[in-house]
Amino acid sequence: MSNKILVLCTGNSCRSQMAEAFLKSFDEGLEVYSAGTNPAAKVHPLAVEVMQEVGVDISANKTKNVEEFLEQAFDYVITVCDSAKETCPVFTGKVRHRIHLGFEDPAEAKGSKEERLKVFRKIRDEIKNTFWNFYKTNLREN
Repeated sequence: MSNKILVLCTGNSCRSQMAEAFLKSFDEGLEVYSAGTNPAAKVHPLAVEVMQEVGVDISANKTKNVEEFLEQAFDYVITVCDSAKETCPVFTGKVRHRIHLGFEDPAEAKGSKEERLKVFRKIRDEIKNTFWNFYKTNLREN
């Protein structure tokens, strides 16, 4: 049974993109999408860079507005930032499970590129570990 998952964030430029890519890397059979309640113009270049460091290419990804998905049915809608949780729209499609797995926004990191990369790597690793545990617990066929 394939699971259909939507990962929601505000900008859809960092956290939700990383979570979508990790879920797809865990299981190609998953149908995973990500979107933002207020999408940025593009995927954050540092998110692309830190994902490439772990062998996951999101360089061709585009940001998407959650409104594209409101009428679809999902097994899981997962919010990854508190703002998206608060402003999570009402889905007219059926949503079996709503889950919040919050992470700080690496796009707000300040300092040199290396200092900002450090924050992006930390959040990337948190997202990978959290979503791996979610996958093992909820999705993987035993």
